[in-house]
Amino acid sequence: MPYLDLGAAGAEPPVLPRRSPAAEPPRDAPAAGGRVPGTGGRGRRRRPAERPDTLRRLVPQALVVAFLAGGTSAFVAADKSVRLTVDGVPSKLHTFADDVHELLHDEGLAVGPHDIVAPGPRADLDHGDEVFVRYGRPLVLSLDGHRRTVWTTARTVEEALRQLGVRAAGAFVSVSRSSAVPRSGLALDVRTERSVTFMADGREHRIRTNAATVREALAQAGIELRAQDTTSVPPESFPRDGQTITVMRITGTRKVGEEPIPYTVERARDPSLFTGTEVVVRQGAPGVRRITYALRSVNGVRQKPRKLSDEVVREPVTERVRVGTRQFPSSVGGADGLDWDALAHCESGGRPGAVDPSGNYGGLYQFDTGTWRSLGGSGRPQDASPEEQTYRAKKLYVQRGASPWPHCGRRLYR
Repeated sequence: MPYLDLGAAGAEPPVLPRRSPAAEPPRDAPAAGGRVPGTGGRGRRRRPAERPDTLRRLVPQALVVAFLAGGTSAFVAADKSVRLTVDGVPSKLHTFADDVHELLHDEGLAVGPHDIVAPGPRADLDHGDEVFVRYGRPLVLSLDGHRRTVWTTARTVEEALRQLGVRAAGAFVSVSRSSAVPRSGLALDVRTERSVTFMADGREHRIRTNAATVREALAQAGIELRAQDTTSVPPESFPRDGQTITVMRITGTRKVGEEPIPYTVERARDPSLFTGTEVVVRQGAPGVRRITYALRSVNGVRQKPRKLSDEVVREPVTERVRVGTRQFPSSVGGADGLDWDALAHCESGGRPGAVDPSGNYGGLYQFDTGTWRSLGGSGRPQDASPEEQTYRAKKLYVQRGASPWPHCGRRLYR
């Protein structure tokens, strides 16, 4: 509140109206009884009366003093003494603020949605009130493997754990519990104490631990994983409260086996060969695949073999075949009227692919390879179609009669 300056230039006092001369009593008029008032009857020296210009100066000054006295009372009434505590640090203030929000604004204190103000910002402010401000602080909290961001008004790690309801007894805390939590926030890793049971070597091992991994908890329990040993859950996983984990003792060997790889067949049409004739140009050959299996036993129980690797040792060779597309003549003069079915039944039992025990004769009519090729055939007679075999047999008959079939040739004439 601005103070009024009494000596300010240009502040003229108000002018009061003069009293009428008729209203003023005579200066030396005797009172009743003939005495001049105040003389005590001894004729003392009279005091001169006040001059009007002196009164004019005193009256305005008296009014100003009265005004200032009233303004000072209002000034004192608006001033309040309050106690403001910010994050535990108290201070005593004098303020003219009407409510808490105005007080915080006057003190340059900004509050956000995660901060606490008590009483609330809109609460009226009276003399002797206390106002508390607690600033929110972000915590990047990893609690038992679960990571999240939370807000707290705690000033220390220990107070934050209590405020968040974290069971801190026996817990691992990555930051000292007495450490301050800055307003900028803090990353905090907490692992509470848990009960974990291990089943190993036919025995039960129950421990309380705040370990970060199953492997670390195993070491605390005095259990060693050897060679191929493992656990029923991944050894690097987080051990949960009340969890039962089985230690698997593993022994095993490897087995290597070979499997054939089938070859493919490529067929090419050949108009120089009669229909039904196929000639193998290149014989196919299967490949070889080498497979390695893991054979193991878990806690003495044999497991199903597990494939470890698959390697091709030898690639298969593709078979190439020529397929005839040439049409056979419908007949051979001088041989069409004979009973060729009877001859074929006698020679081979009517089987186009038949081969005699010596391996020298084959087909329906048991051609030898030399005779077959002299008749224009290719490959082996037993590989040709029945139509081609009959056609070649008729040509042979025209050349030599029934003599090539000394035992069965007479069947042609039935």
